[in-house]
Amino acid sequence: MSRREGSLENPQADSSVSSLPLLEAKIHQTHSLARLLTKYAEQLLQEYVQHQGDPFGLPSFSPPRMPVVGLSAPTPGHAGLPAPERLQLDAGALAALPPLLDLVCRLQTELNPRAPLLLRRLEDAARQARALSAAVEAVLAALGAEPRGPRPEPAAAAAAATAAGVFPAKVLGLRVCGLYREWVSRTEADLGQLVPGGPA
Repeated sequence: MSRREGSLENPQADSSVSSLPLLEAKIHQTHSLARLLTKYAEQLLQEYVQHQGDPFGLPSFSPPRMPVVGLSAPTPGHAGLPAPERLQLDAGALAALPPLLDLVCRLQTELNPRAPLLLRRLEDAARQARALSAAVEAVLAALGAEPRGPRPEPAAAAAAATAAGVFPAKVLGLRVCGLYREWVSRTEADLGQLVPGGPA
C-alpha cells in the first residue's frame, strides 16, 4: 500500500496534523493582539485618571471598590484552572466590557466634553474588547471547547449606580477601566501559556 493510499484511508489523522499549524497561528495572533491591547488598556486608565480631577490623581486616593453586576476581577484561583476554562472566563468578561465602556464614554462625554483623546480611547477600547473576545472564542472553537453560555447584561445595573451623582459616575468609570486592563492582561497571560515556547 502506498503512502498516498494510507492517507486516504485515515484522513482524520492527516487532518489533525495539518490543523496544528493553523491552531498555533491563531493562538499566536490572538496573543499578539492581547499584548497590544494590554498596553492600550494601561494608557486608557492613565488618561482616564488624568481627566477626573482631585482626588482621583492623588497618590493617597483609594477609590471605593464599586461592584459591577455581572463582571468582577479575575479570581486568585484563575491561574490554576484548565486552559479552556480560563479562556472561557476571559472571553465572557471581554464580551461584557463593551457596553460598560460605552456607558463610561457617554458619561465622560457629559463630564469631560473637551477630552477628545479620552473619549476616543474609550470608543476604541469597546471595539477592541469585542474583537479580542471574538478572537478568544475562535481559539476555544479550534481547541474543541464548549461555547460559553449567555452572561448577564451589566451595563443597565451600572447605569443605575451613576444616578447618585458625578463622583459615583467617575468611580464607576475608574472601576470599568481597571477591569478592562485586568481582563486584557489576564487574557494575554492565559494565551501566553499556549504559545509554543511560552511559559508552562
